[in-house]
Amino acid sequence: YSSKDLHGIELIDSYVFNQAEYIRFNSTVGKFVGYTEHGVKNAETWNKGSELVQELGELERVCKRNAAIYYGAVLDKTGEQG
Repeated sequence: YSSKDLHGIELIDSYVFNQAEYIRFNSTVGKFVGYTEHGVKNAETWNKGSELVQELGELERVCKRNAAIYYGAVLDKTGEQG
């Protein structure tokens, strides 16, 4: 996100094996996307199951809840001396 109002906050959860990303969840897209043959099959399954609901909940449960804390602790202090 790029502002304090958290309007553009986005969750990206990537799954990597052997340094290759095979599946990614992006909250803006709202679903899992596969990048390999195995990833595509998993994405189709995960988008139909409880994994999708759980991942969508992470944006509210983790990101938005903690963003104000992180913003205050890090972003508000950029450019300060000391």
